[in-house]
Amino acid sequence: MSSFILAIDQGTTSTRAIVFDETYQVRGVSQQEFPQHFPRSGWVEHDPEDIWRTVQETMRFAVAGAGLALSDIAAIGITNQRETICFWEKGTAKPLARAIVWQDRRTSEACQALKAQGLEPKFQSQTGLLLDPYFSGTKAAWALKNWGDVESAHQRGQLCIGTIDSYLIARLTGGQAHVTEPSNASRTLAFDIHARGWDADLCAALGVPADIWPEVLPSAGKFGATRGVPGLPDGIPISGVLGDQQAALLGQACIREGQAKCTYGTGAFLLLNTGAKPVASRHRLLTTVAWNLGGKYTYALEGSAFIAGAAVQWLRDGLGFIRSAEEIESLARSVDSSDGVVFVPALTGLGAPHWDASATGMFTGLTRGTGRGHLARAVLEGIAFQNTDILTAMQKDLGKPLAGLNVDGGAAANNLMMQFQADVLGVELKRPQYLETTSLGAIFAAGIGIGLWSHLEDVERTWKIDREFKPTFKKEERVLALTRWDLAVRRTRLEGVK
Repeated sequence: MSSFILAIDQGTTSTRAIVFDETYQVRGVSQQEFPQHFPRSGWVEHDPEDIWRTVQETMRFAVAGAGLALSDIAAIGITNQRETICFWEKGTAKPLARAIVWQDRRTSEACQALKAQGLEPKFQSQTGLLLDPYFSGTKAAWALKNWGDVESAHQRGQLCIGTIDSYLIARLTGGQAHVTEPSNASRTLAFDIHARGWDADLCAALGVPADIWPEVLPSAGKFGATRGVPGLPDGIPISGVLGDQQAALLGQACIREGQAKCTYGTGAFLLLNTGAKPVASRHRLLTTVAWNLGGKYTYALEGSAFIAGAAVQWLRDGLGFIRSAEEIESLARSVDSSDGVVFVPALTGLGAPHWDASATGMFTGLTRGTGRGHLARAVLEGIAFQNTDILTAMQKDLGKPLAGLNVDGGAAANNLMMQFQADVLGVELKRPQYLETTSLGAIFAAGIGIGLWSHLEDVERTWKIDREFKPTFKKEERVLALTRWDLAVRRTRLEGVK
């Protein structure tokens, strides 16, 4: 049997397809962007046909780039933007409307109305999520009320609703499958993470019929097989599916309780494996399903920082402070420390665990001796400080110390920032050889789904380290650094109130 696996990594602005062999070596890659639609202020939509077109084309180009034929693919794995919701016709998989993207804020008033009814504790207890338009459930309810084609299809019994993974499986199987898996289902506000199924009371509160959601299958196994896809042989199994951040957790081999990953992108996305039981957060973090592999559920705590790599982009594009993002590390290395300068990257407010939308970005500790190198270094350190706040909250929720932090994403290539992250966090960081771990997680799941790998430990054994960063700060150095950061955060929150 062929051992080549094709990963579809369907993101917010582009689609990637990557071919891996059984040793996790990349054999072929293709990526395409697709249009974003903004019908009104705060509305963000995707055309599902644009997404499907890029999936077909990147699959074909990635396989050709690997020197293979599409018939050489043993299985397909999918990872996807999670909360974006799609609407299509049963049996044909024909889109009925544009997808409503996770960034969309049109259901803010609906979320406020549910909060006013005192329902947020119920939703948080059962789903692990907060009532926010970020998640899929209120988007689905809005579409049923406001889009005639969606409502009409439901009345005829022909409506399918699902996240991007579910839509892609429907298209790949010629409309035969309406399925998803728990890491995506747990982002809808309609899935009870304790009962592990769609909840009728939650659906009723949202105003969404429970029967329109897809069947929830394990994250690895048989989701369906290709059928009627132009240029693609029938019968290729779709055998692994994970939402993007959970895929990165698996791709980072964080398979044990207490292991965490941080993806450094425009923002920073952190997940902590909490093991077989969901952990309720006391710090307004999210509790989510990591995966269901081998019949066993694994859960995670999730927190995100709005600004990470975006702070460097701001220095480059907004201030003209640097000419390229890569320049910041050498500039920061031109000084031995930030010399007391602290940067709070609250350029769009503060996320977890502070949740202060009024907070603003701030430099503190400036003197006549402050130079460009100190400011550059403070920006990198500020990104690490806010991640430390999130990970500290996660450790408090779990009641156990962090077992380690694996890092990925573009900014994880910055050695200076990674070392400082290890120093202020007080734990060892590990950076893998392959930083695009989201697609690797889809490959791991798909490989398990077809029996290419039989145990999660196989994932751990094949994960390859590029570099380790061990803490170098003495206790008093770490305490001083975190004290300065805490003072700076308090000041920026007070400034935001003014």
